[in-house]
Amino acid sequence: MTAPMLADALGPRARRRMRLISVVAAAAIAGLVLAAVRRLADTGQLDAARWEPLTQGAVIRFLLGGLLATLRVASLAMVLAMAIGMVLAFGRLARNPVVRVVTGAYVEFFRGFPLLLLVLFSGLALPKYGVDVAVFWYVVLALVVYNSAILAEIFRAGILSLDKGQTEAAHALGFSYWQAMLIVVVPQAARRMVPAIVSQLVTLLKDTSLGFVIAYPELLRRARNTGEFFQNPLQSLFAAALLYIAVNLALSRVARRLEIRQRRRYGAGAITVAGAEDLTVTAVQSEEAAPEGPG
Repeated sequence: MTAPMLADALGPRARRRMRLISVVAAAAIAGLVLAAVRRLADTGQLDAARWEPLTQGAVIRFLLGGLLATLRVASLAMVLAMAIGMVLAFGRLARNPVVRVVTGAYVEFFRGFPLLLLVLFSGLALPKYGVDVAVFWYVVLALVVYNSAILAEIFRAGILSLDKGQTEAAHALGFSYWQAMLIVVVPQAARRMVPAIVSQLVTLLKDTSLGFVIAYPELLRRARNTGEFFQNPLQSLFAAALLYIAVNLALSRVARRLEIRQRRRYGAGAITVAGAEDLTVTAVQSEEAAPEGPG
């Protein structure tokens, strides 16, 4: 699904107006950036002495150690959240009404629950109830509980975005409901879900920074420690931001290559789903078109 589904294409006058607005906005942003750079220069934030500590081998290794800790917790949380999210999505599409209600309650509750509160609860409250594990697992738990609910909706919406005829054709071939889902529906829906999944996984990786509130030594916490030690917090946080951006760009690039490889393998066209919002719209349309649903 693409943007024209939500709005009409722009006419010639509207396109000229949008180009003019874009030029004005770009000029305004450039002016703000220039003003910010001048302000930083006036306050000495661009002095070489403030950036020099970030070139030291010990500091680089310290920050890369934080990046490694971030990647460890993010990679495990991604795998678990995707697995649990898929199970929850199947639960929301199950024929059993009890299963649908239970999984739906889980998804709706934790999807609207602030992640920061989950991190604080897992790291500060669970130890008081006898759950005494490494801080690594507290961060993983919070990330998995929250992101599995988000990914469940992405998976469910991606499945419902397929034409109902796919399932009917599978049933005509003698497939059971779950055989049709696993063999026919899910493989086709996976291509539509890739952009939204990658977007959520990028968010998950950035959310690992919340681990600093329970003393997990991830990248943000180590950058803050570096800034406090060398009295250059802005420069240290800027270096951490560059590392986050580099990792997220790499993740998006890998996902894009996987999508292209899958498209070439099956000889299919490109999928232009922009994110979870588009999948949600298609899911609502599918449910309205087929109110009887799989349940």
